[in-house]
Amino acid sequence: MQRKKISIIGAGNIGGTTAHQVIAGNLGDVVLYDVITGFPQGKALDIAQAAPLHDSDSRIIGTNRFDDTEGSDIVIICAGMPRKKGMSRSDLLNTNALVVKEITQAVAPRSPDAIVIVVTNPLDAMTALAYRVSEFPKERVMGMAGMLDSTRFRAFIADELDVSVSNIQAFVLGGHGDSMVPSTRYTTVAGVPVEALIPAERLELLVDRTRHAGSDIVALLETHSAYYAASVSLAQMCKAIVSDRKLVCACSVLCQGQYGIEDTFVGVPIKLGTQGIEEILEYDLSAAELAALQASAREVRDLCAKLQV
Repeated sequence: MQRKKISIIGAGNIGGTTAHQVIAGNLGDVVLYDVITGFPQGKALDIAQAAPLHDSDSRIIGTNRFDDTEGSDIVIICAGMPRKKGMSRSDLLNTNALVVKEITQAVAPRSPDAIVIVVTNPLDAMTALAYRVSEFPKERVMGMAGMLDSTRFRAFIADELDVSVSNIQAFVLGGHGDSMVPSTRYTTVAGVPVEALIPAERLELLVDRTRHAGSDIVALLETHSAYYAASVSLAQMCKAIVSDRKLVCACSVLCQGQYGIEDTFVGVPIKLGTQGIEEILEYDLSAAELAALQASAREVRDLCAKLQV
C-alpha cells in the first residue's frame, strides 16, 4: 500500500520536530519545506538517518520548492513568526496572516484533496484564513490547539494527583489563547470526574495554569515558543487521519450552529478520521462552560475582523 504524503510547511522547531515524530511513527513520507536554503534539507538528512533506529521505512526530503508538496494527503502549516517573551498570540495576527495566506495559495492548488492542519498563531484566526483562501470543504481544514491544550491539562492533573497520565481524559475547548475553556465537567481520572477529586479552588489554579502554559514556556525560552508537546499533538492527529482511528479530540474547526456558535473557528470536540472532521460532538456543557466557550468564540471573531489580508 502506498504511504501517505505529509507536507510540513516551516522547518523550525515545531516543523522539524513534527517531521521526526511522523517518521518515527512510520506514518507516511514527509516533505519538509522552508524558505531558507539548506535548512530543511539538513534537517531532513538528520531525520532520515534516525529512521532505521525507529524501524521506519518512511522517507523524508527537505525542500525550498512548493512543487515538491504536490499530491499531499496532509499539509501542516506551522511557518510564521513565533511568540517571544512579552508577546501574546494575538500580537502576531497580521504578520503571520501574510505568511499563512501565501502558503495556502501555494499548497492548495497543488494538493486539492489534502487535509490542512494549521499551527501558526494566532491559531484560530489563521485556521479561518486558511479555510477562506483554500476554499476547501470545512471538514478538511482544522487547527491543532485542542490536542495541545488538553495534554497540558492532563499533565498538570497527573502531577497534582500523582497518578498515571493514561488514567486521565481531558478536554480543553475554545480559542487557543487566554480565553480557552478547560472543561472540568468532562475531565476524568479513571472515569471519575476530576471535580470530585480536586477541591474547586485548587482545580481552578490548574485551569489557569493550562490557559497560560504556553506563555510560561515562552517566558523561560525568551526567543521562541514551545514545540515538543505541539509536535507530538500533530503526530497524533496525523496518526488518526492516516489510520482512520475516529479519534475523539478537541480541534479548532468551523462551528455553524454547534454550541450556539455561528461561522467561527474555535476548539470543540470532534471525531477525526481519514476524511478529516467526520463529526462535531455536542456535549452537554454546564451553563458556565457554555457561556465561556461562546465568549471565547466572540474573541476569535473579533480577532478575525482585524485581519488585513
